[in-house]
Amino acid sequence: MNICMAHRGWSGKAPENTLSAIRLAMENPGILAMEIDVQLSRDGIPVLIHDFTLERTTTGSGLVMDHTLEELKGLDAGSWFDEKFAGERIPTLEEALLAVKGRCTLNIELKATSDMYPGIAEKVLELLEKHDRKQDVYITSFDHELIRHVRKLDQSVETGLIVFGRPVLMLEQMEEAGATILSMGYPYLTRELALAAMEKGYKVIAWTLDESQHIRSVMEWHKDVQICTNHPDRMLKMI
Repeated sequence: MNICMAHRGWSGKAPENTLSAIRLAMENPGILAMEIDVQLSRDGIPVLIHDFTLERTTTGSGLVMDHTLEELKGLDAGSWFDEKFAGERIPTLEEALLAVKGRCTLNIELKATSDMYPGIAEKVLELLEKHDRKQDVYITSFDHELIRHVRKLDQSVETGLIVFGRPVLMLEQMEEAGATILSMGYPYLTRELALAAMEKGYKVIAWTLDESQHIRSVMEWHKDVQICTNHPDRMLKMI
């Protein structure tokens, strides 16, 4: 059965990367995985937010990395989506892990390069170790070097490359990075590549599919393609 992965939590119904979006996704037993984005505060705490700047999804401004956790926690991360979410805060990764409690697989995207956030891999792995959650997560990133670094630090955690485009020798790049998951933007993923990756034992995630006809089409490729969507309800109607 195709795994339904909620993108940034259930971001079609609640502000992305917040505890409200995470809890909404967890309430639906059909959602078996959830993608979240992780960066570091100025004082080195892993927090959930997608953009490198604060303007789009909070009442703050400037770079995430220039603000301490206390400063980030003072921002409203919900009103932009709907006034009923006023007062929603930027959660820490630790708060997200405690909320999920292993109920579904967490796809943790490191929104970084190894140069931008030194130590981000170590800090995330430390939290996973602390809460015994290594078996319930994927760690993914656009940065191949960062994924190689995660693999050097811990061979037990599943890792993936995120790709938006069609690089040549994609499967060779997967092998070179030591990744086990190919997470590819839907416009560039083909049935042929998905099947070839799975033939080699890789997991495949298609993102971000929100139109019902696109979801149905990819589901028909193979039952093991995981589908990341802002609107899990549209996919769950088809399962």
